[in-house]
Amino acid sequence: MTDKPDLKTTAGKITDLDNRLSESRQPTGAEGPTDARQRVLDLLDEGSFVETDALARHRSTDFGREHDRPYTDGVVTGYGTIDGRRVCVFSQDASVFEGTLGEVTGEKICKLYDLALKTGVPMVGIHESAGPRVQEGIVSLSMHARIMAAVTRASGLIPQVAVVVGDNEGMAAFAPALADLVIVARGGALHQAAPAVVQEIAGSEMTAEELGGADALATNGTAHLIAETDAQALDLARSALAYLPVNNRAEAPRTDAEISHGSIADNVDETARALDSIVPDEETGAFDITEVIAAIVDPDSFFEIQADFAGNVVTGFARIEGRAVGLVANQPLALAGTLDGAACDKAARFIRTCDAFNTPIVEFVDSPGFLPQPAEEQAGLLRRANKLAFAFAEASVGKLTVITRKAIGPAYVFMGSKDLGADLAYAWPTAQIAVTQASQAARAIYGDAATPEQEAELAEQFLHPYAAAERGLVDAVIEPATTRGHLVEGLRLLERKISQPAMKKHGNITL
Repeated sequence: MTDKPDLKTTAGKITDLDNRLSESRQPTGAEGPTDARQRVLDLLDEGSFVETDALARHRSTDFGREHDRPYTDGVVTGYGTIDGRRVCVFSQDASVFEGTLGEVTGEKICKLYDLALKTGVPMVGIHESAGPRVQEGIVSLSMHARIMAAVTRASGLIPQVAVVVGDNEGMAAFAPALADLVIVARGGALHQAAPAVVQEIAGSEMTAEELGGADALATNGTAHLIAETDAQALDLARSALAYLPVNNRAEAPRTDAEISHGSIADNVDETARALDSIVPDEETGAFDITEVIAAIVDPDSFFEIQADFAGNVVTGFARIEGRAVGLVANQPLALAGTLDGAACDKAARFIRTCDAFNTPIVEFVDSPGFLPQPAEEQAGLLRRANKLAFAFAEASVGKLTVITRKAIGPAYVFMGSKDLGADLAYAWPTAQIAVTQASQAARAIYGDAATPEQEAELAEQFLHPYAAAERGLVDAVIEPATTRGHLVEGLRLLERKISQPAMKKHGNITL
């Protein structure tokens, strides 16, 4: 047994401090750092972690808790760097009271949010919690409310990334779902109802994974990124933050990239030329929009978000000349690129994330319109579609649109049209910018007696980009091979974009 240090001496007091800090790193007495602490160390640059409130302990005396007061109180908090940029981070420790949230735990997280907001740095939360600490009563719920208020205050000011590595049940599941990016490792879960309650009330036997595991959260759009392991989830958090600024007044870091010089035509290479033949000649033919994206953005820079949700729209970050951009694109391989409620939700959320953090938005359009299904209408398509229009129209960052093929009817309006707020809009020669499809136009004009010849005539008359170009609804009709060059020049110009917000509290988006 180690002798107690002499607290009457400075050396003894320093030894006492070292003992306490050592205990805080191993609050349950286990060898080595806890999983929660190790995750923080793995996330941050080596040697950069500075811990806060390591010696915090709960002050509850009910149910004999005064005899069980481990340091940290179940959450590791502090700050450090990721790729040299400051971040704040907390990591819930399931080895201490199952990671439940008590008064002191909540105070630690709220203090960290205050610090992140004061210093203008991102917040990364690593989540594994069984919810409120029942032994501390209603104060545990009050702390959940304070944390949700803190997350809301921080929204749009600093990037927030939630990394879900364990089971998070009840109130513990809500705050992470408010983050700008939600990353879920397999084995992690977010769900409001406990499996036992579901069994009791609904008569259904369901596991936590079935209620809110990685696959469920990816499919319903709650999760933005899925990882196979905890380590991969932390790597994804590092990668995602590289595309975002530290706060809403900064810009994302630029990476080394080849900078084009000379005219747009001077910078067309073989990769770009492949775009000239990517749109099939057959009306019903499809192409993979991600191949278009890969040919335009910096090599290997596309970072897709929500790949397993609403696949008819592709969203993600990329770089053009090292500059971070947000991409929204119709995917012709899924539902022929039609828009449905889920796609509108996905695109609107991503656009608002980009706008909050000074990231220009590039849209690629190939859509015949909204998915014509009664179930979509009954599920609130109008409300969800308006969310997309609102988000794009409200966004004040640079907005560029490229119409590759179909921009028919509402798809033209909702997918980044010039009149909705695009700063620069381009169309390929293959673009079809029209009020409706030729068959529907023929019926509207000639009635049920419309002939195939009349339909073909209307297609020739309307299904092209030149009527829009004549009216200034697109800024230019461009060769596909020159798309990157036009986007490069457009992004350079829009770096100087000035947008004065209206004097109002906020808009009333149709959430």
